[in-house]
Amino acid sequence: MFISMKKLLLPILCAVVLFSCRKLDQPITRDYTDAAYWRTADDALAALASCYENLSDDSYYFGDEALSDNGFVNGIGYKAVSTIAAGAYDPSNQRLTEEWKYRFTCIRKCNIVTTNIDRVPAMDSTLKHRILAEARFIRAYAYFQLVSWFGDVPFYTNLITIDESKSISRTDKNQVLDFVQSELTAIRPDLPVNNYTGANGGYQEKDKGRITRGAAIALSARVHMFKSEWQGAINDCELLINSSNNGTYALQNNYSNIFTTANEYNSEVIFDIQYGGGRTHGSQRNFLPQTVALLRSTLVPTQDLVDDYIMLNGKGIKEAGSGYNENDPYTNRDPRFNATILHDGSTITDFDGKVQTILTKPGSNPATNSVDDQGASPTGYYFYKYYDRTATNYSSGLNLIVIRYADVLLMYAEAKNELSQLDAGVWNQTIRALRARAGFNDAGALEFPGVAQDALRTIVRRERRAELAFEGVRAQDIRRWKIADQVMSKPVRGIKVSGGSFRKDANGYIIVEDRTFINPKHYLWPVPTFERDQNTNLGQNQDW
Repeated sequence: MFISMKKLLLPILCAVVLFSCRKLDQPITRDYTDAAYWRTADDALAALASCYENLSDDSYYFGDEALSDNGFVNGIGYKAVSTIAAGAYDPSNQRLTEEWKYRFTCIRKCNIVTTNIDRVPAMDSTLKHRILAEARFIRAYAYFQLVSWFGDVPFYTNLITIDESKSISRTDKNQVLDFVQSELTAIRPDLPVNNYTGANGGYQEKDKGRITRGAAIALSARVHMFKSEWQGAINDCELLINSSNNGTYALQNNYSNIFTTANEYNSEVIFDIQYGGGRTHGSQRNFLPQTVALLRSTLVPTQDLVDDYIMLNGKGIKEAGSGYNENDPYTNRDPRFNATILHDGSTITDFDGKVQTILTKPGSNPATNSVDDQGASPTGYYFYKYYDRTATNYSSGLNLIVIRYADVLLMYAEAKNELSQLDAGVWNQTIRALRARAGFNDAGALEFPGVAQDALRTIVRRERRAELAFEGVRAQDIRRWKIADQVMSKPVRGIKVSGGSFRKDANGYIIVEDRTFINPKHYLWPVPTFERDQNTNLGQNQDW
């Protein structure tokens, strides 16, 4: 924490905030003294834009997938998440050290806004309250991220001094989460809905990408889910499902089109991380086949994720009557599978407009993308979702979606089931709607199965995994469900092979890496070593 609090003055501000007609641009930064600042509304907007810079970045967004059983990072990329996933990390790990610093930097930036905005003379009241609401949302989001990884954390909403940062203790995680929840409720009236009309304090077209009322409600629902507060989650979801008063949201007709630059800001997006202009991300260089992105493929899907996609008839691949053929494993699968993952025989149009067939089996010719090649995916699979062919020099300006309407439907279905209220009506609103949009048409997949709560829980969780794969939510899901110690204590598996020098399981699937997840130790990350060196009052989490 000490790292992120060294400067007491505004750390990053800009002379003028430049908003494009499409994106919420990041500020052009230069240093200002505190005395010379806070003179105009533009000063406040610039300080707020600096808060947006610390919402998240692509290394966290995509790297989180490899903190779950969905993905694997080959090597030390994505801030050494592979050592966390393997259970071989300590309090000096890069990812957890930088996560702490990154979030507390964000919190300080937000506290600068909330503490100083009253200094702007004669500021329009509606704009002022909107800026405050956005800053409070971003701060609440940062605290939620910290608590979800670390549990108890230092908590403050003022501008503490360096000396205070060296002595502050951690606050109980439940108290911090209560604050997050209260903030997300309190700010709703000051946030416009997503119609972008510019009327009555609403956002204009140039302000797309800013926090809306729907984002505050959806994040509140996610916090309720994290706390297993099912009725609270239901209440929040119903504000978005059964009413347009808080924003107009709907599923897109085409699943793949959600994740394209041509369809950004569509009706399904509720909260996303802004890219474009001068801010881009190059993560696709690391997850696409190396014949497409011309780099080693280091962030890749697992066989366990592939196996969880159901068949077109709604059955899991291991269920009787599923029709699954191990010798033809990719036929008649959930359409979202091919929209998310490239496998042996998949085709992709590369950046030059050439259609490539991706070959991943050992002995393929050419072998560039097969498990034989040192730079290829060691599992035999590649992520396809978020592939941006419009990227210049592979650097994408595609926004990264944190919460979309499909997630709201899935939270609603899960919470209803936990209260034994998932009936045909709720099913049709949620799971059926998602599957129909994906392209299912078999009654076995679409009709309410009418099974017991435990069986429905399995269906809903599997649906959540398929719908939201590669969107950074699985790692937190397996932790809040308390199944991480089960699914993360299994080997990372790749495709089934015969012969060769590969290490394989009893069924012939490649074993890429062994993983360990110790309960309860690994359910919380340790407080970083550097922070405890600066502040002996921070203490440490259990077993660390």
